[in-house]
Amino acid sequence: MMKRTKMCGEVTKKNVGETVVLNGWVAKIRDFGGLTFLDIRDRSGVCQIVCNESDMKDSEFSKVLSLRNEFVIAVKGKLALRNPQNINKKISTGEVELLADEISIFSESDPIPFALDDPNINENVRLKYRYLDLRRPVLQHNLMIRSKVCKIIRDYLDANGFIEVETPMLGKSTPEGARDYLVPSRVNPNTFYALPQSPQLYKQLLMIAGYDRYYQIARCFRDEDLRANRQPEFTQIDLEMSFVDQNDVMDMAEGMIKEVFSKILGLKFDSKFLSITYKEAMDRFGSDAPDMRFGLELVDISDIAKNSSLGIFVSAIENGGSVRLINVPSSVATLSRRDIETLVDFVKIYKAKGLSFIQVGENGEVKSSLSKFFSEKQMSDILKRANAKSGDVLLVCADKNDVVFASLGALRVHIANKYGLINKDEYKFCWVTDFPMFEYSEDEKRYKAVHHPFTAPSDLFLDDLENKKAVATAKAYDIVINGQEAGGGSIRIHNKKVQERVFRILGLSEDDISNRFGFFADAFKYGAPPHGGLAFGLDRLIMLLEKVSSIREVIAFPKTQAAADLMSEAPSKVDKKQLDELYIALKNVENKKD
Repeated sequence: MMKRTKMCGEVTKKNVGETVVLNGWVAKIRDFGGLTFLDIRDRSGVCQIVCNESDMKDSEFSKVLSLRNEFVIAVKGKLALRNPQNINKKISTGEVELLADEISIFSESDPIPFALDDPNINENVRLKYRYLDLRRPVLQHNLMIRSKVCKIIRDYLDANGFIEVETPMLGKSTPEGARDYLVPSRVNPNTFYALPQSPQLYKQLLMIAGYDRYYQIARCFRDEDLRANRQPEFTQIDLEMSFVDQNDVMDMAEGMIKEVFSKILGLKFDSKFLSITYKEAMDRFGSDAPDMRFGLELVDISDIAKNSSLGIFVSAIENGGSVRLINVPSSVATLSRRDIETLVDFVKIYKAKGLSFIQVGENGEVKSSLSKFFSEKQMSDILKRANAKSGDVLLVCADKNDVVFASLGALRVHIANKYGLINKDEYKFCWVTDFPMFEYSEDEKRYKAVHHPFTAPSDLFLDDLENKKAVATAKAYDIVINGQEAGGGSIRIHNKKVQERVFRILGLSEDDISNRFGFFADAFKYGAPPHGGLAFGLDRLIMLLEKVSSIREVIAFPKTQAAADLMSEAPSKVDKKQLDELYIALKNVENKKD
């Protein structure tokens, strides 16, 4: 076997004159009859090989003639400079070429089902042949960046006194969030483990056990509806700290993010990340994960609209909702009536009943069907508050607050993407704090935890939490990067009595607490330190660093949006014998829909 002496992408003009052995895959063949050029590829890059019949033994050149794309070969030869006119500045090895004198074929390849340099390969085909797809330089780059990020994170946390601890994959189901993935137990019939949605309980137990600072790059599982930035199994950068407050955790996490972005992208940070409250984020951006790379902020005109004669506006406000708008500036485009109708259809996705508009003419005159419902003074006040100028278009939504926020929050991002208002090379980081502690579930007729039931309430509401549960805020915080929630966490409840009060507000009986969290609740009897933590989505973080639109582009073997692995054909049916060992009987299910 000819063992390589260099990786394909490592050879440079410094190596000219050296005898080199390269191993890799044939990426391209150009045959000029007696003179054949090969590109040979490995994960480090590509090198051009020159196979000249007059310089090679007949037995060696005959091997060259048998080569096809994706054959795995070894090539030995002397490295030479390319002619100046043939230099390829697009690749790191573009100044040199290897003059081959010996070739060895490790293995042959059938014709592959798609060209690796085709940018328009159907994604399902890519996922079915993922082992071929992973040969593409862009995916290899993504996964190498992922590996580098993990090392940066480990080094940073190690330098700050954190201990890496692995927590169990097979645990107890605690259904208070997304659906669990369940694993039946063979040795304990009719019982199930749950795969971890996060290591939440275990990392808090490690704080009670006195480990002070823990971290883990952990695999997590959630059986939930999927989209571009979600997978049923994902990786979480999980950390927890004892004897800390909210600022301590946020400062540690912010330092880690700055370390990653500075070492990977070369970004410089001169100040702390911006921090805004959940309420401010919703009021200004209609989202708790605001993209702050552009304007189009929401403007509340409820106080003006409540005195109008438009019934749907007045009714929305009287029922606890609001009337808000975004100002689309004239510099974007002149929105036609058809454009606006398209935007009306867009907000209906978010349950808005409609979208009104106000166009501002060149001389400041108003063109809107709303004019007959507002006095000149009221309309003037709206334009002033929206900072409207000639050519601007104001898009107005009235409804319940959650509908208004969801509709206008999504609309501002939609418009910014459509009209190129976002600088794709820019990164905007911010903290969102003071999230609601509870939210009321109309379906279950009870309050639920916005984050999880171990999140500590803000001190302001602690004394009267039961009576102020509808407005109470939590010591919870998210870090948002370019409109994506990159991580989130909270200060945890460490006082047993406070934890019991929160469980009662959530409607959990003593039996519920014992069955779901018995071991966890018991641990708090034996002295728990003040503690808090945070978890980052590693996959989403790499997606942001690499500026790709799908999380599947940064995971080696992802699932489809139907949670299927097209390559291995999982999930799949299993033998009846395996089911019998687990005491499982299957039901016939036809046309199942969630």
